[in-house]
Amino acid sequence: MNGGSVTTPFGRRPMTLGMFSSQVVSRQIEPDKSVDKWKLYRALCEARSMLGISDRALAVMNALLSFYPKNELSEENGLVVFPSNAQLSLRAHGMAEQTIRRHLAVLVGAGLLIRKDSPNGKRYARKDRSGSIEDAFGFSLAPLLARSEEIEALAAQVVADRLHLQRLRERLTLCRRDVSKLVETALEEDLTGDWDAVITYQRDLVGALSRNPGASELEGALEDMEQLREDVVNQLENLLDSRKISGNPDQDERHIQNSNPDSIFELEPSSETKQGAKAEGDNERHPKTEAQQDSSSGTAARRAGGQPVGDLKSFPLGLVLQACPQISDYAAGGSISSWRDLMAAAVTVRSMLGVSPSAYQEACDIMGPENAATVIACILERGGHINSAGGYLRDLTRRAERGEFALGPMLMALVRANGVTARRTG
Repeated sequence: MNGGSVTTPFGRRPMTLGMFSSQVVSRQIEPDKSVDKWKLYRALCEARSMLGISDRALAVMNALLSFYPKNELSEENGLVVFPSNAQLSLRAHGMAEQTIRRHLAVLVGAGLLIRKDSPNGKRYARKDRSGSIEDAFGFSLAPLLARSEEIEALAAQVVADRLHLQRLRERLTLCRRDVSKLVETALEEDLTGDWDAVITYQRDLVGALSRNPGASELEGALEDMEQLREDVVNQLENLLDSRKISGNPDQDERHIQNSNPDSIFELEPSSETKQGAKAEGDNERHPKTEAQQDSSSGTAARRAGGQPVGDLKSFPLGLVLQACPQISDYAAGGSISSWRDLMAAAVTVRSMLGVSPSAYQEACDIMGPENAATVIACILERGGHINSAGGYLRDLTRRAERGEFALGPMLMALVRANGVTARRTG
């Protein structure tokens, strides 16, 4: 710093430890160090939020830099500028002098300027006989030169954070579009599934975001949205595979027995009557035979073509786990990553809740294994409000058979009750 000594402010302005620290740092500038003042100013503009200065303070800094005669800041060229407030006002686009003084104080407090006051507080330069400046009183730009690397590093971090936030927004937008378009396609093709619940869940994810979400909030929403998209894609793929197999009449019987490798029937034995009813694979093409078997072998024979009698709509696995997190505690390894894991955990929970094998088997026949497992997960979540889990399951099964029961409202109520959205934004 010019003079190599500590300078104190004029008049009633107090000396602070921050001012002293800025002057000490400025005295450690390397002799040959220089930096482009306008490049450094652009970095200062990028890093202003991290330095705690406003755009008005930057306008004052711009005006000060315009009084520096060289483009390169260096000790060789001197680092003190000494314009009057009137001159600063002209170059700060007519900013009021009182406002200029306030923002000058902000720049000094942020450690970006040093006041080098004259004995009478005026700003001027003393020149020798050759016209060279011997000493100057005004504002020293030495802190800018001393902290140039720090300012540029902060600016680079701000730019990187902004680009990261932009990419997160782009990915979230693309993911939202994918889910909306896939659901729209499913509705147009009249594919089985509770697509309204998917759209509702998607809207809840987006609606939970704050007005200006940060990176962590966007990352959480993006993770949930990507899981939702994956569940929708998997459901559509399963429906396509089912259509391809069921479209070949020569493979009807094989489809009924093997189309669902994650079936609950592999996890819990069924009665001989129901196994025998399942083997009748051509019932869909013979209505009279189906009617005869319905009267003799019960509900399972009515699942013609391997489809649940109640035609209950299914849901993405991610939504089920959001609504019913407790079911994961009963899975192998303490986590659920597939429908097979969920159905295996549901068998354990079924036994724990006292639901009979016949009641659960009937629910699988009417609702389908995945939906039956989902209902068990919901019953577990609401265990404190249900007196008889078995009786409640049988009642839901009868309502599903009559087409009077839907899983959507139950799942969405649990999502809201568990406060999943509140925890994500908290």
